[in-house]
Amino acid sequence: MYGNRSQDPDAADRPSPADRRFAALRGCERILSGVRPQTLRERLAALADPPTEGKGPVPDLDARPDQYGDGVVHALELRVAELLGTEEAAFFPTGTMAQQVALRIHAEAAGLRTVATHPLAHTDRHERHALGVLTGLRTLWPTQAPRHPTVGELRALGEPYAALSLELPLRDAGFVLPEWAELRALASVVRAEHGAALHLDGARIWESAVALGRPLPEVAALADSVYVSFYKTLGGISGAALAGPAGFVRTARAWRHRYGGQLFQQWPFALAAWSGLERELPLLERYVAHARTVAEALARAFAAVPGARVHPAPPHTHQFRLWLPYSAEVLEEASLALAEETGTGLFGAWRERELPGLAMTEVTVASPALDWTAADVEAAAAAFLDRLGPTAGRA
Repeated sequence: MYGNRSQDPDAADRPSPADRRFAALRGCERILSGVRPQTLRERLAALADPPTEGKGPVPDLDARPDQYGDGVVHALELRVAELLGTEEAAFFPTGTMAQQVALRIHAEAAGLRTVATHPLAHTDRHERHALGVLTGLRTLWPTQAPRHPTVGELRALGEPYAALSLELPLRDAGFVLPEWAELRALASVVRAEHGAALHLDGARIWESAVALGRPLPEVAALADSVYVSFYKTLGGISGAALAGPAGFVRTARAWRHRYGGQLFQQWPFALAAWSGLERELPLLERYVAHARTVAEALARAFAAVPGARVHPAPPHTHQFRLWLPYSAEVLEEASLALAEETGTGLFGAWRERELPGLAMTEVTVASPALDWTAADVEAAAAAFLDRLGPTAGRA
């Protein structure tokens, strides 16, 4: 292995790991996790050819581009509000900005500087302490366990809070969801007993509603505000939305401007989001159901590998985690070798987090995986194990 690439005379001639993975997956005939990556040209072409067979209206590509959120961006906001059953929705360039604004509004309305979150939630783990740095908010953790809080844990909080933010599903715990009855009970405690607001971090609310067995408006109705993502699950370029009562969204738009989110033109993001809504929402029920087949097949395929684990089992949505007792570097090389040599893209990136020598990948069952049978998954996993060498721990 090479250390500093600048000291390697051949480094400039080799693709970066990201470029190698991009090329390998584009060359695959079959992909199990995720979707085939697109070039810039392909993404541009897709913007000019939005789906026309969905349930929603079709953007008029002969209309003028949006300016400061009118036009197609405003049409997207109306579409999201309609899907969620909320009064209004506002487009945001990033989910980080959207959620900072949502929790700030709830805190100021309550006259409190505390919000209840989870240490594994995006707001606490992936935003460089922005809640405290930008808004002066302090977070309370009803639980630190890798799951959503219970009603008892919420009631045990020893001080008032302005809002509880629930991430559906909780990604860094393994895309886990509460049961529907548990979610309703949490909402009742927050709103009826504690007089606080419930904010749903619904970056992946689209599949969460499917997994909970409830329509989107019924899930959104539990909360005072909902954030949705347009690139997670839907495959958009970027962007998010905050949805809720008209007064909340009006205030959110003011804070969006203050945070620098009132961009001159955002029509590429809006068109990509629109396409994702029309293309992916009708397929999510199949994704969620098929994820169980894929997860069970992977569990069987790696059953003889000490420490291998699929979590959660069964998956709560169409995404789950696979853990294997190797370094991320070894597993990355095996994944790329399988893709390059056989045209089969089995896994995405691998990461080491909790324990050295134990790496994890997130498996996303999307459209390319729907024609994979359990036997297909097990055969591909066996070929993957072959590339790990004799130390794979198989019986």
